[in-house]
Amino acid sequence: MTATTPGALRLVAVHTKFQLLETIRIPAAVIGNTVFPALALFFFVVPQADVAGNRLWATTAVASLAFFSVCSASMFTHGLGVAEDRESPFDPFVRSLPAGPVPRFVGRILVGLVMALFGMVPLLLVAAFFTEAGVPAPQLLAGVGMLLVGAVPFILLGIGLGYALTAKAAIAIVQVILFPLAFAGGLFMPPQLFPAWMDTVSLATPTRAGRDLLVDALGVEAAHGSSWLVLLGWTVAFGVLAIWAYRRDEGRRFR
Repeated sequence: MTATTPGALRLVAVHTKFQLLETIRIPAAVIGNTVFPALALFFFVVPQADVAGNRLWATTAVASLAFFSVCSASMFTHGLGVAEDRESPFDPFVRSLPAGPVPRFVGRILVGLVMALFGMVPLLLVAAFFTEAGVPAPQLLAGVGMLLVGAVPFILLGIGLGYALTAKAAIAIVQVILFPLAFAGGLFMPPQLFPAWMDTVSLATPTRAGRDLLVDALGVEAAHGSSWLVLLGWTVAFGVLAIWAYRRDEGRRFR
């Protein structure tokens, strides 16, 4: 059965629905991933009148925190979710079904994109009511599209970590990776404030590439020329990691 047949699409839809229900059945985890960026905006940006009251600066701050929300939701949803699934007695049954791994992988990516969009809601509400951030509708749609594209490498990274680690290890490792990447990528501090050496390192990170492409899509500032190559390179690398971790786990548990 090919990926384009109606049967394959139905399998993807079933896996997506199942994994989405599995994710939202723990409201605390979902709320935690979505509320933190909005709180960061409210407590660290809104009180700065010169930033919150400036349309370009406020829009940049909102965009950076929006991308952090996407990274966080993608990595926690899958890094911890996949690891917990592997410890469930129901997981071996699902993986033994003849559908193969592709519908499940695609379903996980789609769930990650849904959770990324869901995480935008509290952040955008705070931005709308307490800052001057704003862009025309076409740029806003382009920004949403860029957020979804930028989420893919972090979804793949989360899947790779989830298949490689236990649940207890996954939650720690995700945090150890996520927050340094967020700082280095300019999601908490404008890259313009970085020293030259840190700016060079930052340009090689997927968080900086995604952040720059997002603000470019919003029409705030131009992205660096290497941003697309960096994001694509990390997407391929994390995709390879996810496939390797899945096959490694498959070989250990289903020999």
